[in-house]
Amino acid sequence: MTRPLSPEKKFLSVGDVSQRMGIAISALHFYEREGLITAHRSAGNQRRYPRDILRRVAVIKTAQRVGIPLAEIRDTLAQLPDGRAPNAEDWAHLSMRWRMQLNERISHLEQLRDQLDGCIGCGCLSLAQCPLRNPGDILGQEMVGAVRFQSESEIDQGQDQWAGPEAPAHDQSE
Repeated sequence: MTRPLSPEKKFLSVGDVSQRMGIAISALHFYEREGLITAHRSAGNQRRYPRDILRRVAVIKTAQRVGIPLAEIRDTLAQLPDGRAPNAEDWAHLSMRWRMQLNERISHLEQLRDQLDGCIGCGCLSLAQCPLRNPGDILGQEMVGAVRFQSESEIDQGQDQWAGPEAPAHDQSE
């Protein structure tokens, strides 16, 4: 998104912002296309950014680094007023929701880490509590390595116990 350039403000070129923030020019163009930042246009139709863009890009980079999706970053930044850099109060507001999401992800990763030890010790990776290898494993309740044999009716119907519901039936002429 672009706006006409105001001569009374000090603006930075796309190269200046890229160099100061340590990101590619293409990343700035991408942020602009995604609605995360806005540029003004010079008389020569070159992008120019207000100085407060540096803080805004820093917020975007930080949020990305902790795994916040760009759509959510955009929605959150849209709550800030245009024309000024986010301050400490803005950051506290922005990061509050992100902090809760991070805590949830950390908790989930800790659970996965703790379950991983049980799966490795199992040997067959078929535990009922093993969401890593076989989520929803109801046979795991029958003991480690439980196997379900086909019933006579399944054999008669040509159903394969290892194939999914879309698998073709066995040819019973063999």
